[in-house]
Amino acid sequence: METYQLELTAQGYLHLPAALAQRYFPTDLLVVLPQADEIWLVPLRGPAAGGLLLKQRNAHGDRSVLIWETLPPATPPGYRSAVWDATNGVLRMALQPVAEETV
Repeated sequence: METYQLELTAQGYLHLPAALAQRYFPTDLLVVLPQADEIWLVPLRGPAAGGLLLKQRNAHGDRSVLIWETLPPATPPGYRSAVWDATNGVLRMALQPVAEETV
């Protein structure tokens, strides 16, 4: 399984690399599902389903989405590891930040 590094900012924005967003979130829409110790990011097929919009944040095509309302209280900012779960069709992101020396 390929592991990705996602950044959660102090303002509650989640940053996704362009290649990851294009591969798993081609419509730039997703739903955030809090789990016990993870956040699941579920891609949507189109705007009729609602969801959150991934916005382009730079010329490289990296994406950003505001998710602070779905996070548990006092969730610290920082980098998180994430893996694509093909069985469930979701990107599974750890709630706990990774150590800075591994980023």
